[in-house]
Amino acid sequence: MTNPHHSSRELAERPRDYLGPNLNPNGLVLTPHRLGEGVYALMANMAPKDNNGVIIGEKYALVIDAGINGAISRQIQDLVRQLTDKPLRYLVNTTYHGDHTFGNAAFPEEVTVISSRQNKASMRDLDYEKKMRFGNLRGDQDVLADVTVWRRPDVVFEHFCAIDLGNKVVELWHFGPGNAPGDTIVYEPENKVAWTGNFLMAAGLPAMLLEGGPGPYIETLKATQAQLSINTIVPGHGPMGEGKGSLEHFLAYMQSLQEQVGKAFASGWSLEETLERAAQPALLSLPASMPVTPESEALLVHLHRLNVLATYREFEKGSSQKA
Repeated sequence: MTNPHHSSRELAERPRDYLGPNLNPNGLVLTPHRLGEGVYALMANMAPKDNNGVIIGEKYALVIDAGINGAISRQIQDLVRQLTDKPLRYLVNTTYHGDHTFGNAAFPEEVTVISSRQNKASMRDLDYEKKMRFGNLRGDQDVLADVTVWRRPDVVFEHFCAIDLGNKVVELWHFGPGNAPGDTIVYEPENKVAWTGNFLMAAGLPAMLLEGGPGPYIETLKATQAQLSINTIVPGHGPMGEGKGSLEHFLAYMQSLQEQVGKAFASGWSLEETLERAAQPALLSLPASMPVTPESEALLVHLHRLNVLATYREFEKGSSQKA
């Protein structure tokens, strides 16, 4: 049954034998990496678990993403206290997904939560979101035991929002749909650092098409390219990347996906045939800074298969609408 309040909903279908990224936070330790004065990436010790960020101005501190539960939220807040004596005033959600937002409720009330209007609109059905994230927790029921309230953003914006932390301005951008309808980019212009959440990963890694096909995502990537000069991306998952190369890679991957699946659909292949025959593009490879393990190599295969499925379903939808 569709929730009428939901502006969108993640694709529940997965390819046979699909295994998504392991986001179970047990053993997760976040380490600050200084990228400029008052600018820190909080990097997970085990990819692809969630990364975060802290930006500190002369008056206030801002955190990027909240963690998957209260324990991770508290770890983030402890790190902020170690890095600065400035008050933590803002928390930005790059996406609505629970591994980035379930920790919102564990931040003090005086911390203002900010995100795009579309992200807030997607934060409606806590039980459904828990169910969708549970597949990434490797069967561990306890991880989400303390997640009883889904705190939604206090402040929303449509396309652009600037936050003054005291002699340091942070820009928030929403260019359109990508991994989710409300993907929000946190951009620190002085050092040209962008926290990209699930929208953009380091070159070599694939996107995750969870709420639509490559078409709108391609347009959003192009809009990002046109607006922002990015030296470093801090993605929601996986290693940091170089901005220009990561954008170019994602665009090339999306375009190859659209072309490959489009040809298969036009040839009358079934979804099963397309999944069976769709070769993994050569441009997908683990970044040099990511450990090569059987699980990480398998993740490339699983994510590409998920993207093939989502793209095929979009072609189906387009075809039925024309009929």
